[in-house]
Amino acid sequence: MSVTDIEAMRKWKKVPKNIRQQLLSNVFCSKCLVTTIVDYTLHTTDEGVLLQGKCKTCGENVARLVEEA
Repeated sequence: MSVTDIEAMRKWKKVPKNIRQQLLSNVFCSKCLVTTIVDYTLHTTDEGVLLQGKCKTCGENVARLVEEA
């Protein structure tokens, strides 16, 4: 993980560790379908935290939005 957005990191760290692991392992890839995101960065959006990275299996770009409650 690369930290480029401190606020996004704060929000991400508020999510319990076991839930963070589940979110990282449940990302959509257009080639592999369900995958794990690797080499990701965190970004703050109006909706929550956006994870942008690569598919662990094929290396395609993938993203996951973690919405704020």
